[in-house]
Amino acid sequence: MTTQDSSSISSFSTVSSSVTEQNESKLRSLALNNSSPSMTRLWRPAAQLNLKNQWLKLVSQNQQWAKASSSGRSHLTSLVNSYLSQRYMGTMDSGVLSNNMPNIRQRACQKLARQQELHRRNLFSCYKDLVMIVSLMTNISSSMRCFVKGPAGSPLIQFSCLSEDKNDFGDGGGLSVYTFWSIMYFENLAKELIQMFGLELMFKRLLVFKFITINCEASPRQTDKIWSDELYSGEFEDLRSCQLFSEENCQPIFPKSNAPKALDLQPNKQLSQEDLEVRITAWFVEYNIDEDRVANIFKIVGEEMHFNLS
Repeated sequence: MTTQDSSSISSFSTVSSSVTEQNESKLRSLALNNSSPSMTRLWRPAAQLNLKNQWLKLVSQNQQWAKASSSGRSHLTSLVNSYLSQRYMGTMDSGVLSNNMPNIRQRACQKLARQQELHRRNLFSCYKDLVMIVSLMTNISSSMRCFVKGPAGSPLIQFSCLSEDKNDFGDGGGLSVYTFWSIMYFENLAKELIQMFGLELMFKRLLVFKFITINCEASPRQTDKIWSDELYSGEFEDLRSCQLFSEENCQPIFPKSNAPKALDLQPNKQLSQEDLEVRITAWFVEYNIDEDRVANIFKIVGEEMHFNLS
């Protein structure tokens, strides 16, 4: 066999393989887009089961968010209480204790400083939990489609939430999954949820920066972190998975919040008690999450599925 013949055979094999792949893709695409009764009967139950599972996961993550956010508020309150106690320690009258225990103020300040450090670590932990929740929500929202699994023409048709074919869009050709809505409609509602939680996450990150910069002159600590610094190892990768990291600016996306504009990022070591209380309230209120809208989304999705998501 000549070199030319070998080259021709190789080229023919490549073309043949390419044609085969294209034909399989067309078969898959036609099977769903033309919505043959047999394929639709198989695809729709699989899509329904997958959608229900993904939305139940979103409900669970919404509940986990509430728990983590509540814990964060508790740690913030404890941090502020320790900070204020330490700040005003010098003005407190310790009476006879100051005579019997001359170092009582110093010891108390040291204890309060240790408490603050513990509450800061716990606050970081709660923030990390919130990041992971939004990351999971993002992954869930991208797993709502139902793709054909395995080779086209196989007698055993299977489905997956992972695409094996660029021509299979996983949406059943735009068919309604339950009664009225296509998969894209479910996805858009999920994205609306995630947008709210993402905005609130970045606002909470801003508040975390506010609270790690407070300290007492009697117990100075290093507070030179800026917005472009990681709060924990691997934070930026986690934020990338949530689409909350700006590659252009090489830092997390700065929050565009509905919160009061007085909550800026400039460090202030001597915030008043009122300022601190405002920041705790801002954490609790969650200005960027419309709770009524969140509840309504889960309600109407459940109604479309004929299933109670709560």
